[in-house]
Amino acid sequence: MAETALDRWERRMLAVGHVIPYFVLTVTTALYLVLSPHDRGAKLISLAVVAFTYAWMFWWFTAHPKWRTRQGLMAVFIIGMLVLYGYLGLRETWFGAVSFAVYVYAGEVLKVRWMFVAVATTAVLATMSLFGGVPSGPEFTAFLIFGLLFVTIACTFTFVGHVTTEQSRKRKEMVAQLAATMEENAGLHAQLLVQAREAGMLDERQRMAREIHDTLAQGFTGIITQLEAAEQTGDWRARVATATRLARENLTEARRSVHALRPAPLANAALPEALAEVVEGWRGATGVPVEVTTTGTARPMHPEVEVALLRTAQEALANVAKHAAASRVGLTLSYMEDVVTLDVRDDGVGFDPGATGGEGFGLMTMRQRVSRLAGAFEVESEPGLGTAVSASVPAIPTAVTT
Repeated sequence: MAETALDRWERRMLAVGHVIPYFVLTVTTALYLVLSPHDRGAKLISLAVVAFTYAWMFWWFTAHPKWRTRQGLMAVFIIGMLVLYGYLGLRETWFGAVSFAVYVYAGEVLKVRWMFVAVATTAVLATMSLFGGVPSGPEFTAFLIFGLLFVTIACTFTFVGHVTTEQSRKRKEMVAQLAATMEENAGLHAQLLVQAREAGMLDERQRMAREIHDTLAQGFTGIITQLEAAEQTGDWRARVATATRLARENLTEARRSVHALRPAPLANAALPEALAEVVEGWRGATGVPVEVTTTGTARPMHPEVEVALLRTAQEALANVAKHAAASRVGLTLSYMEDVVTLDVRDDGVGFDPGATGGEGFGLMTMRQRVSRLAGAFEVESEPGLGTAVSASVPAIPTAVTT
């Protein structure tokens, strides 16, 4: 999944947050060396503690990023930071700013309850650093007020940071889930097309078997019968002429069957042009006027989708020619965002879909072809009011492969 601008910003902010503890410790140490009244021996002790603090942060946090999810190790790390910060802060007020380092670390590595405990403890240590310890007398009241103020501010900012981090985490989870869902849907589409292709191959085999049985096999049987009769009778010329006629008819049927394996209109044309070619041929054969309309923006669809719609149009027009006795036919191809719809309407004799004892072979074939693409197929008709056939299939683009 590609990194968004917000992800890059969060990554950079996190990197800056990891640098802040070192920066704060460096600045406060420099101020301490320049402005503190401590003698050289005391400063050397402080520098030794500062050096140990650098090493502690580097070893427990920077050098071992995988440790940050292990609560036991991080508890040791934060406790060590509190001890080191408490010592430096009580030794010199300048080191009070090191509290920012503890806030950063606690907010990232501790669970919510212990995070607030560490932050509140750090705020109390910062107050003690400001006052040089726990004062007595009139200053104690001021100490309590400042302590409460520091704890409140520190916990508030920590809470806001925690909520922001959680929202970011949930957003990333939602984006990841959405991406996974989209990938799964693409896989389902691809699987659907594979199943449709396999089912289509089976349909074609069954269709070819019916075609061969009903036309070619019967034709060859007739040819053989005529040739055998020509050997046994003297009327061989008539028998051979009949056999020749049957052979020509079978050749025509064979060419038609082979042509039906792959829609020729789709070979070099888009679906709207292919439909127009089919309609023009049908109009020339039947003499029935046909109005063809395309709505929406035509765009290339997956071959399985285009073949399904073209075959549906061919079968619907064949049914009109056989049964409807129509004087006018309308064909509409509609491209929508998610589906492509084909509607074929005629003003023929119509029929009662509920009284036919089941769908005919043509309607059943159309419905099966559309259903295998997870589409919808509907037929509306009434006696004397014509028939409307509608097929809707998913608008799967050519980019989807199987």
